[in-house]
Amino acid sequence: MLIVAALGGNALLRRGQRLDQSVQQRNIDAAVRSLAGLASDHRLVITHGNGPQVGLLALAQEAYRDATPYSLDVLGSETQGMIGYLVEEAMREALPAREVATLLTQVMVDPADPAFAHPTKRIGPGYTEVEARRLIAERGWMVARDGVAYRRIVASPAPQRILEMAAIRLLVEHDVTVICAGGGGVPVAADPSGAWRGVEAVIDKDYTAALLAREIHADLLLLLTDVDAVQLHWGASEARKIHMATPLTLRREQFAEGTMAPKVEAACRFVESTGHRAAIGSLDQAGAILRGLAGTNVVRDGITPMSFWPDTDGINL
Repeated sequence: MLIVAALGGNALLRRGQRLDQSVQQRNIDAAVRSLAGLASDHRLVITHGNGPQVGLLALAQEAYRDATPYSLDVLGSETQGMIGYLVEEAMREALPAREVATLLTQVMVDPADPAFAHPTKRIGPGYTEVEARRLIAERGWMVARDGVAYRRIVASPAPQRILEMAAIRLLVEHDVTVICAGGGGVPVAADPSGAWRGVEAVIDKDYTAALLAREIHADLLLLLTDVDAVQLHWGASEARKIHMATPLTLRREQFAEGTMAPKVEAACRFVESTGHRAAIGSLDQAGAILRGLAGTNVVRDGITPMSFWPDTDGINL
């Protein structure tokens, strides 16, 4: 089986955790322990988020007042190397007989995408309201509430095409575990001469994961995060964890924008375009999700109505 596993940014760096290398390394080591079981028995392609990391790099460059700030596409490429290196290192230790490769990946976007006029993608750390107002005034950032804090928001255009798709297919065909399209890919667009140029944006990694999984003909798309299932009426007393649903039934519901909604939509797109299963759940339950014993399973329309796990306190494994 060929699996695309998309690691959410919150799965690699929990809310409230420091952006220290040691913290990220521990989280990635835990992630790889969960993924190693998949890679030992199946072909695996890994992609990941980069919201906290790209925000950290954007802040770090503020120390160089006499240097022009690097654009988000360049910062995104840096996070692909940083996170890819840490994941690859841990994967090689967990599975020494397995070949692993990290591939810098560019993704084409439409410069006329309406997302550029309506930024929604949260990046970087959380700020207090006072700090957020200062950053808006000093740097011209757009900022939005994220839970009890405020975070910078940037444009998140839809992915159109993965430029390195032929290389990814070649690596997969030779049984290499590939780490690619990190952070949704480096956003690029063609200029009037036809040359590729970086774009000031951050692509949603779940949408890119769905595109990647479709283009390499994956059998399963796993969207792994820090919650164990999609919840209907999240945060309310009547919240229920969804066991199985179809794109049709999921699209009738409302999910949190910027967090769960993109994962649900990405899962729906993959299922609709391929007929194969997608699943959303906790990173540490990847093996159980693969077997259909955990998470939210999204299957093609006409198979089953929406069903729920027995309770909202935990999922039976």
